[in-house]
Amino acid sequence: EVFMEKHWKTVVSKSICDYFFEAQKKSANPEDVSPVIATPHHYLINICRNNLYFVAVLTNESAPLFVIEFLHRIMDVFEDYFTACTETTLKDNYVIVYELLDEMLDSGLPLVTETNTLKELIKPPNLLRKVANLVTGDSTNVSDALTSSQLSNIPWRRLGVKYANNEAYFDLIEEIDAIIDRNGTTIMGEIQGYIDCCVKLSGMPDLTLTFVNPRLLDDVSLHPCIRLKKWESEKSLSFIPPDGNFRLISYHIGSQK
Repeated sequence: EVFMEKHWKTVVSKSICDYFFEAQKKSANPEDVSPVIATPHHYLINICRNNLYFVAVLTNESAPLFVIEFLHRIMDVFEDYFTACTETTLKDNYVIVYELLDEMLDSGLPLVTETNTLKELIKPPNLLRKVANLVTGDSTNVSDALTSSQLSNIPWRRLGVKYANNEAYFDLIEEIDAIIDRNGTTIMGEIQGYIDCCVKLSGMPDLTLTFVNPRLLDDVSLHPCIRLKKWESEKSLSFIPPDGNFRLISYHIGSQK
C-alpha cells in the first residue's frame, strides 16, 4: 500500500509502483527486493528500513548509490524529528514530512540534508506547538527567516550553541566477518566499522581524532565536517562537529597478509 507520495517537476502515475509490487511478491524477505528495478520508461530505486519501503522513481538514468544514500538520509532525518520512523508517525506528521521533503530536495536535486539546518528551517513537532497551531489556525512550521547555518561557511552547525554541561561521546562499532577452519586458523577476515558521535559542546569547537594505524582503513566514507586535505595528508580527523548525533566516518578493513 502506498500511503504517502511526493512529486517533483512532473506527476508520475501511481501505477508505476506495480513493477515494485511484482518484485516484492517474488522476494521471500523484504531485504531481498532488488534495490534497482528497471522499467520501460523509469527506474525504481528503493530501500527497506523498519518494515517501510522508500521508493524513488527516476525518469533519467542516475547513480544508484547516490539515490540510495539520499533515501537513507531522508529516513535518518525522520528518525531524528519523530524519534521513530514508522507508518503511524509519518501519518501523524503529514505536514512536517512534506515540508521536510520540500527543503531536502529542490527540482530533483538534494538541497538541505543537515539536521541542524533543517531544525532551524522547520520546527520539530511537540505538543505545545500542535495546540498553538490549532488555536491560531497556522498549519505551517517553516521559518520565515534564513537560518544562521545557511549564512555560515559551516552549514552543518548552527551558531550560538550553548550547554551548561559540555560533553562528547564517540561509539566505535565494528562488525567482523570471518571464515575460520576447524583448527581455529583464520582463512579470511574483514571488518566493517563506523564511528557514531553525540556531541553537545558550546560555541564552535574544533576537534581532532587520530588512529594508531590509519593505513589499515579502506573504502572510507567521511562526514562533510571533516577537513579532507588534512585527512589525505596526515590521516587524522580534524573537524568542527555538528550539534547532536551524527556518523563521523565509516570504513572497511580487509584481510591482512
